[in-house]
Formats: sequence, C-alpha cells, structure tokens
Amino acid sequence: MSSRPVQAALACALTVLVAACATQAAPPAQETPAAPVVPAPPAPAKTLAPTPGTPALPEAQERLPLEQARARFIEDTAREYGIDKAYIASVLAGAEKRDSIVKAMSRPAEAKPWSDYRPIFISQARIDGGQAFLAAHRDELARVEARYGVPPEIIVSIIGVETSYGRNTGSYPVLDALYTLAFFYPRTNLPDKIERENRRETFFRGELAQLFALGKETGLDITTLTGSYAGAMGWGQFMPSSYREYAVDGNGDGKRDLFNSTDDVFASIANYFVQKGGWERGGPVAVRATRDPGVPDFEPEALDPVYSQADLARHGYHPATPVPAEEHAVPLNLDGVGGKEYWLGFRNFYAITRYNISKHYAMAVYQLSEAIAGRENPLAAIETPPPVEPSGA
Repeated sequence: MSSRPVQAALACALTVLVAACATQAAPPAQETPAAPVVPAPPAPAKTLAPTPGTPALPEAQERLPLEQARARFIEDTAREYGIDKAYIASVLAGAEKRDSIVKAMSRPAEAKPWSDYRPIFISQARIDGGQAFLAAHRDELARVEARYGVPPEIIVSIIGVETSYGRNTGSYPVLDALYTLAFFYPRTNLPDKIERENRRETFFRGELAQLFALGKETGLDITTLTGSYAGAMGWGQFMPSSYREYAVDGNGDGKRDLFNSTDDVFASIANYFVQKGGWERGGPVAVRATRDPGVPDFEPEALDPVYSQADLARHGYHPATPVPAEEHAVPLNLDGVGGKEYWLGFRNFYAITRYNISKHYAMAVYQLSEAIAGRENPLAAIETPPPVEPSGA
C-alpha cells in the first residue's frame, strides 16, 4: 500500500504514500503495476506530516551537502529506532542513485485525463485475471471479508491494479528508490516550490528510515527487497511506514509477509482500508450522477465525502440510482471518452483514495472490482446519462 499500502502519492505526486501507491504510466498491454504518488499541495495535513523522528529540512537555498545530510540521517535514524550507526552507514554506502527513478517519478499516470488513464488498468485481460484470482482464493478472501468488511473484489482489484495479481511487484531495489528520492530529487529553489520540495524530501527520508526500522522488526534483508520506483513493496505495494503500521499476520504464523503470504496480503490491505480509510462494511462506493443543465461543475479541492444529498442537489448533482438519503458524498467530474462523466463518491470511495490520493486511481479500482464481481462491464461504451431538469422547471 501501494502508506500503495498506497494512495497516490505531492497531492498526486506523496498518494499515498502511506499505503502503497501512485500510478506508473504504461500501455495497457504491458499490465504494469501502480506505484505510490508523492503528495504535493494542496493535500490533507495528515498525509503530509513528516515521519516521527525525522527532522524538518532546511530551506531549499540552504540544502546540506550530501555527506552532511547523510550523516545527519544516520544519526537521527540510529537514535530514533535503536539501530547501529555503522550498520546504517554501511547499507547506505551500497545504495545507488538511479536517474531512472527520478524520471519515473516526474510523470505520474494520474495526471492523464480519465479517458487515457482508464484503459491502463481496465482491460479484458485484467478483468479475466481478477476473476480467476478471486476464484482461486475465494475462501481466504471470504475470511478476510468476515473480519474486516472489505469485499473480496475490492481487495483483488487493488492487487490487480498494483501488481497484476502479484506477477509484477516491481524491479527497482527499494533501498535505491528511497535513497534516490531522499537525497537526489532535483530542487528548483523557486520560492513557490520550496515547501513542496521540503515535504517531499522529508517524506522520503522518513520512509528510508522506516525501511531500516522494518528490517530490524521483521528480519527482512532490506538490501535485497525490490518494488516500485517510489519504494512500495509486495503484492499490495506498501510503503515501509505502511508496512510497519498496517500490515497484519493473516495466517497466524507470527509473521507479516507481504511478499509471499496471500493471507497476510489480503488481511493487510483490508486492515489498511479500515484503519486508514475508515471503510464502512456494506456501504456504497460510488454511483453515476446526472447534472442539471447550465450549472457549472463543482470541483471540491479534497475528496472527503462531506456533502449531503441536499448540498449536492443545490450544485446540480443527483444520483442516477437510488442511494440512502443519509449518505454523504463528493462529486466527481471525469473526462471520459464520450464526454463528461459525473459520479458521486461515498466514504468507501474515499477509503480507496487513501491508498492512492487520486480520483482516477480510486475509480479504476472501483470499476475493475465491479467487473471482477460480474456486476457491470466497464468496457461497454460509456454514455453520459441525460441531464436532470432543474426543480420547478
């Protein structure tokens, strides 16, 4: 998560970074995984808070020389997590700066319009693969649903979007990815970008420190782990901090293994949704909406579902299918192949965005899950519902 366990990831650049994940642009045929986004403003304060124990960075103009910055990191990480300084220094000495990671981070797929983003993750091959995966793990997923309330198709869809059902968990050394983004991501020194760049460095230095803590706690050899270009790991693409906070032992063997144990993977993704996103058992995710003609699109800055049905109606949005009157939602405006699409996203849609802070990511996960469950074919031609006449017209 991919914390992707995601998000996504700095608003569409830290998603998440608590979970797993931003998304890597790739042609549909390549079936590539999503990777965490690095948050940029505006973003909820909780996703931008530095990792505990990680000091604030100096102003961009006063950026410390590499050796000095690395020495401070070693000192702070050793003190915070009780890890030998010589060990941290020896591991960092073997880390490699990778320009390919910087390039990948600079072009997140979430920036694409919905019409281009959607085909990356919703294809017949991915739908068929998800249905086969769900059938193969039905009993395990049913146990997780009973415990956490997260439907099997949602968990399977996350794994399908993130890693093509475990087939592509990423080939970048996690250590190199975090080391590169923590110490070598380009700085502009432009006043309007200093705060964002400081947050990005603080975030990735915090995740690098969390990687050392994760190795200490789990016994994992952090020098051998591979994952996304943002440092997300395992079938669900969890960042190190998310691995430590939200990963759970799903099979009772005393370990939290997000690389080899599907029991642990399923339970950890569900736990992330509940603990981080506030998933509501049995609650709706999203529904199509109609729009009153002549009313401008309403684009809230955040994706929190805080608008009542009456609020939405005042902005011209109406659910195309009945929903409980007490449900609060957020309006979603998408540029589809056939023109504008209007949706309402509920609490469980918001929970998916905690995996990757992107409405495109969350919608792809939702639509893929619906197809996997056999409820709706998202590959069918999209026709925007006709607008609803204004009240009293």
